[in-house]
Amino acid sequence: MKKINIFILFFIVLTQVIIAQDKASKIRAKLFDKNLEEVLVVAHRGDWRNAPENSLPAIEMAIEMGVDIIELDIQATKDGELILMHDRTIDRTTTGKGKVSEWTLDSIKTLNLKNGCAIKTREKVPTLEEALLLVKGKVLVNLDKADSHFDKVYALLEKTGTTDQIIMKGGKSAEDVKKLYGEYLLHVIYMPIVSLEKKDAEEQINKFIEDMNPVAFELTYSSKDNLLPAKLSESLKGKTLIWYNTLWDTLAGGHDDDTALDDPEFAYGQLIKEYGARIIQTDRPAYLIEYLKKEGLRK
Repeated sequence: MKKINIFILFFIVLTQVIIAQDKASKIRAKLFDKNLEEVLVVAHRGDWRNAPENSLPAIEMAIEMGVDIIELDIQATKDGELILMHDRTIDRTTTGKGKVSEWTLDSIKTLNLKNGCAIKTREKVPTLEEALLLVKGKVLVNLDKADSHFDKVYALLEKTGTTDQIIMKGGKSAEDVKKLYGEYLLHVIYMPIVSLEKKDAEEQINKFIEDMNPVAFELTYSSKDNLLPAKLSESLKGKTLIWYNTLWDTLAGGHDDDTALDDPEFAYGQLIKEYGARIIQTDRPAYLIEYLKKEGLRK
């Protein structure tokens, strides 16, 4: 009887792993669909409104609510270990003080993370490896601030079997990107970031499409009078996807999460329906997912 129960338990666990891995691969396939109709949701630093930013619970909660991509930040400790941390200092998000580079991993692990209200929690600073093992097969991950340590990052991706889940973004030229990442680009997804405030924005985009054919561009602009978002919605259709950030008002011409609380149709709807957004990074992932489902833009 015990042998049968163990077999059943093993089968259930194995099935759950296969389903989770299938979920990540399905999200990746959507990202490569240049005619994608639905909208992918990116949780900025995880679900930081309900758990400390860049923490394992923030990642778990974002996965549970059904996001497609989680943005995480990387810093290196004094002994060269990679941890999840946005700032170069630990003052804002932990109970310690000083630069990350002045603390060893063991010493940082003695600290506690603070939540969004700067209140001490029981959570600890996670390593990048711990985070990768948690997300394996479940969601895609946008690793921010990783380019300075990318050899180490890639070694961890291979170790954890998560190379196909990773998205890197940056404002470098196509030539510099190829020099920096080389053969890594065969596995890791790279998205260019282009400011639509720059005079050569369209030229940059066309150059990247010609040289690298990226799956998506992250576009930023602060002025509501900028004409490029509408123009690019048409010119990039069927060629690549468009990623916009709604974290604050200067990233996408006033289309931001706070505005969405009163007018989601303007904050999210215009970006999607008029400006072609198919990927949105938000600090309110649950709220965005709810809006998308109501609009038939998400299953």
